[in-house]
Amino acid sequence: MIDFESARVQIFYATPMPGTKTVSLARCEGYVLAEKIATKEPVPSFDSSAVDGYAVRYEDIETIGKNKPVALNIVGEVRAGGTDDVKLGKNSAVKIFTGAPVPRQATAVVMIEDTEESNGVVFIKKSAKRGQHIRKKGKEFRKGQKIFSPGKYISPPVVAMLASSGVTKIKVYRKPRVSLLVTGDELRPPSATLKPGEIRDSNSFALKASLQSMGIDNIEVMRVKDTEADTRRSFLKALKTADVVISVGGVSVGEYDLVKEILHKIGVRQIFWRVAIKPGKPNYFGVKGKKLIFGLPGNPVSALVSFYVLVRPALWKLMGRTDESSFIVKARLTDTITKLPGRMEFVRGIVNRTESGELFVSPLKSRDSHMIGGMAAANCLIYFPKNCSVLESSSSVDVQVLVW
Repeated sequence: MIDFESARVQIFYATPMPGTKTVSLARCEGYVLAEKIATKEPVPSFDSSAVDGYAVRYEDIETIGKNKPVALNIVGEVRAGGTDDVKLGKNSAVKIFTGAPVPRQATAVVMIEDTEESNGVVFIKKSAKRGQHIRKKGKEFRKGQKIFSPGKYISPPVVAMLASSGVTKIKVYRKPRVSLLVTGDELRPPSATLKPGEIRDSNSFALKASLQSMGIDNIEVMRVKDTEADTRRSFLKALKTADVVISVGGVSVGEYDLVKEILHKIGVRQIFWRVAIKPGKPNYFGVKGKKLIFGLPGNPVSALVSFYVLVRPALWKLMGRTDESSFIVKARLTDTITKLPGRMEFVRGIVNRTESGELFVSPLKSRDSHMIGGMAAANCLIYFPKNCSVLESSSSVDVQVLVW
């Protein structure tokens, strides 16, 4: 049995670098960039108005005093998508709308709320500073400036930035193909009427949802009988097509826990079996060539926690992502918790912020590995160190925020 950090390190070094491909802008969301992206033009590409109002010359409005508006002749109008060729002379103004190009002679835009218009004249009731409400050309990015590096996850805001920069084809890292094998003769679909000894299968649905939330969409789910023949056949089939094989159940020491032995027989090299964590002690990890094989425990909470802390980081590396962090924060514990020393425990909890801004975390009472309700309620995992037996109330603890 190895400790948690050693397991993480061994998984990381066994995980290969991903391949790449090119996708269109319309299909890039959920991938990870495999190239540097630079702007083709300044962003913004022209001076534009940040508000609805009137484009003016500062020297025409600097004399505005309290209860003493300035009257300017309206000489034109510019809408979004228009041009900036409206000439702005002395004591004149151009009506302008948000996003519209600012006339060349204008040095400020006055908000419409600070004006009053009548018969072709606008009365400016409040002055504006030079450059006020003008989005200057190239203020956010210069032409040719790097905006993204390889390893950046392509979220909806990143898609927006790519689109506004004129990028239509993107080099990305390939997403892994994943086979999910769920073992257990006692498992039935959620719609089933259960007989004594049967339980509904939640692991295949929960883990598939976990994979999909990462942007992984090439997922094969197989339900495996507790026989040597079916276990062997299912793993051989999965290893033909998948980059990552994740099995659930069958990795303990019972008579029907066949996974570890079958994997050895079909040529998978075991890296480790059993990790000093709770929940999730009977975790298996092996490799066959560049393929990764994870054997997760069958209890639903153990499976989800093991996926989050052991499998998920490997999948992010396999997808090329470098901007994903564990998001571990310090928080004050609201209640004393205890355990036996010897294994790191991930205690499900709820982290909140006080009015003063301090984080505090409340451990949930349902800590057993079969109690999925506590996992569904939790928004974090409290790190209870391996050789520690007591975490006192009000003590500062490490908390991993769960971002599914």
